[in-house]
Amino acid sequence: MYSTKSVGLGFAVFSAITFGGSGPFAKALIGAGFTPEQAAWIRILGAAALLVPLMLAFRGTAGLRAARASWKSLVLYGLTGIAGCQTLFFVAASRLPVGVALMLEFSGPVLVVLWLKFGQKVAVPRSAAVGVSIAVVGLATVAEIWSGLRIDLIGLLAGLGAAACQATYFILIDKLTGAADPLVMTAVGSLVGAVVLTLIASPWTVPWHVLIETVAIGHRYAPGWLLAAWLIVVSTVVAYLAGAAAVQRLSAAIGGAVAYVEVVAACIFALILLGETLKTNQIIGGAIVLIGAFVAQASVGKVAPPEVPDSDTPRTDVLEPI
Repeated sequence: MYSTKSVGLGFAVFSAITFGGSGPFAKALIGAGFTPEQAAWIRILGAAALLVPLMLAFRGTAGLRAARASWKSLVLYGLTGIAGCQTLFFVAASRLPVGVALMLEFSGPVLVVLWLKFGQKVAVPRSAAVGVSIAVVGLATVAEIWSGLRIDLIGLLAGLGAAACQATYFILIDKLTGAADPLVMTAVGSLVGAVVLTLIASPWTVPWHVLIETVAIGHRYAPGWLLAAWLIVVSTVVAYLAGAAAVQRLSAAIGGAVAYVEVVAACIFALILLGETLKTNQIIGGAIVLIGAFVAQASVGKVAPPEVPDSDTPRTDVLEPI
């Protein structure tokens, strides 16, 4: 019988790997003519089209009650954790070196720890903070942030905005534990994100023809619809559900730390699909990232659990988790 901690860690690592696999596919679509905003929009719209019917089928009226009871948090989750985080990172990466954009976004878990400690006055274990700090050092080594830095104000602000959205993502999942399960959270959040991005992605200018053409991905070629399907199903639906399930079993601080595995996964996918080789410093940095995640995970159980919601709040946690 696996413990809740072990299951949570498994979900967190799996979520990070599936998120990390999105890079080469998104890069191929953007290279074929999509803008970063359009790539994020089609990804989130497709996720909403899959998740909302699933929520209605498997959660029914209980899911709708949970969504209605927590609608403010779910709207914020869709705006920041889904639409904001993905779109702002794409914008940052288009204006700054990708390594710098990654470093900026993945400072989000550091903000989680700071928020829990200073904003919520939660006694965060030192091991959580140490783990996050170690992971930041590893990420800096992987990304080589000491080379090629060119400050672009919009890119810098977008990267910091992505970090804030990522921090909000983990905090909101932690807050919604017991009030809305991962399927309800991800379905409603994706719907909100898709609606918001429709207003800024100019969908009437989307190069739809790319989806029925053959698109280059590294030295290989694949149908555009297959790349989009991977982004929607694997790197969005599966990744967000697994991430939400992980944080509900761990905590915002620990889930944020383990999420650094995404960077290692992204490097591996880039090697396989794009032929991008890893330098010695990147391999060393990846090992440091994993050590940081392990140190943070060791503090599971030491973080004070979230408050139990009021008895009159509709609950869906009695249903089978995703």
